[in-house]
Amino acid sequence: MRRRLLAVLMVLMGVAALLLCLPLAEGYARGRTEHLLLQRRSEAVRFADLAERMRTEADRAELSAEIGRYADLYGAGVVVVDTAGSTLMRAGAAPGAGAREARGRALTGRSTDLLPTLRPWGPGEVVLAEPVGRDERVSGAVLLAVPTDAARRDVTVRWSLIAAGALASFAAAALVAAGIARWLMRPVMDLDRAVERLAAGSLQARAGSDSGPPELRRLRQHFNTMAEAVSDSIGRQRDFVADASHQLRNPLATLVLRLENVEPHVTPGPGLAEHARALDEAERLEELLDGLLALARVESGAAELTGQDVSRAVRDRVAAWLPVFRAAGLELTAVGVPDGLRAHALPDAAGRILDALLDNAVKFVPRGGRVQVAAARQADGSTVVRVADDGPGVPEDEVELLLRRFTRSPAHQNVPGSGLGLAIADEIARISGGTLGLTANTPHGLAAHLLLPPARP
Repeated sequence: MRRRLLAVLMVLMGVAALLLCLPLAEGYARGRTEHLLLQRRSEAVRFADLAERMRTEADRAELSAEIGRYADLYGAGVVVVDTAGSTLMRAGAAPGAGAREARGRALTGRSTDLLPTLRPWGPGEVVLAEPVGRDERVSGAVLLAVPTDAARRDVTVRWSLIAAGALASFAAAALVAAGIARWLMRPVMDLDRAVERLAAGSLQARAGSDSGPPELRRLRQHFNTMAEAVSDSIGRQRDFVADASHQLRNPLATLVLRLENVEPHVTPGPGLAEHARALDEAERLEELLDGLLALARVESGAAELTGQDVSRAVRDRVAAWLPVFRAAGLELTAVGVPDGLRAHALPDAAGRILDALLDNAVKFVPRGGRVQVAAARQADGSTVVRVADDGPGVPEDEVELLLRRFTRSPAHQNVPGSGLGLAIADEIARISGGTLGLTANTPHGLAAHLLLPPARP
């Protein structure tokens, strides 16, 4: 928007400069032409007076000497003709184009009162004529072929000065326009960045620019007030979840301990089976509270994004999970993990998300299954980590629901877990500026794709 605003201002200023400079340049060219006409016309009038008083050979010699000196001094051509158009006297070059028309006007008693406007590119010569005598006593005409080199040079110099002044004015106006555009757009761009950070989950994002028009400054204040209210509301919600989860853990741990202490006093039979189910539910509730507490900590976004070595994180997590997979009768391999894969994300984001994905694989892939971890660098520098298994997978219409909180496939309701693992991993990826996606694997199974943004220089 700033570039568009600046472009509009530049076009308007360019048009204004042209509208001011063109009439000024044209006015000077016409003025210089008028000056040349008046200057040379006075000479033509003097020659016409001499020609009118010419009676003797001495008068003729005087006129010839005058026009000769004039032609030599100014490089002009002077011709004296009679009423029939015959040349009586000439000095310098003969007049060129326009001589016939000027002579015809002069022989009718009219002086040349208009010359073509002089411009840097021409004309190179102008012809003006003055009648000898007046009215019905016109006895001839004096024609002057005047070179315009000096006048055109003056026009060129003045036009150059006008153009230089226009360019300087345009440059100064452009600097002022750039400053105005920056002054107008700085608060807008600051608001845009603040909204982007707020949408990305940074609740501390605020618009800090205090420049710009009063309307934009009021908008900034309203935005910051709204962001503060949203941040407080979400913060209270997260604090409530975290506090509730934390406070419930102690009585729940006490309940589990008491259930375990009661177990030796329960006689074998239906009561013992119910006691075991109650203990399982208490332990599942404890796991759910741990997941809620972890999710609240992740959503708080307190940690700063940092650079991290994804290649090392993938290898370390695969090595850490190998004993668990072997104990479960599963095969875990890491293939195509090059060195130097780096990302800009939450601390240990790749490792924490891999823990959630591999934990799910251990739970839901049957014995004898295989899980493969791969990583690669994208063209834009981002990193993709892929975790694929050959388990039973889930129906296609349920894949997109797996990243939701407390969502589990109907076929896996009896598998231990809170349904928060993938939701926490997805939240970590989102806060890191990346994405976590799930797709069906070929020919069967599930594949998870983690995309993390490239590390900053």
